Amino acid sequence: MSSMDDVRRILTAYYQYANAGDWDRWCDLFADDQVMDEQLAGHIEGLDTLRSMMKGMGDMYRVFRNEPVHFVIDGDGEKAAAVSHLTAVSASGEDIEAEVMNFFRIVDGKIAYMANYHDTVPFQVPGAP
Repeated sequence: MSSMDDVRRILTAYYQYANAGDWDRWCDLFADDQVMDEQLAGHIEGLDTLRSMMKGMGDMYRVFRNEPVHFVIDGDGEKAAAVSHLTAVSASGEDIEAEVMNFFRIVDGKIAYMANYHDTVPFQVPGAP
């Protein structure tokens, strides 16, 4: 069980590292056996898979900012949610704006599970079916 302060520190680092494009340190926040359900990337299991996937993140976006608006942390410090606003520019120059909600389960100071919820329309490639 993590304290509420530990969870707040993890969540703050999650957004700080993402906004800096520091995907290695961002991945360090996750447990080796992490599970993620990401609306665009799908179901991702294991830290090695996540690290491999994130290597291309810098090529996908010219700009990527995911600014937290509000954190909700349960009393036992194991579950948390974050509401954020994402502003990005794709590699092809398309502007992206989306409201995001992430659910986290923190175990032994690491993100063991994360689910990502947002409007997918802003991420669609123009002209794609």
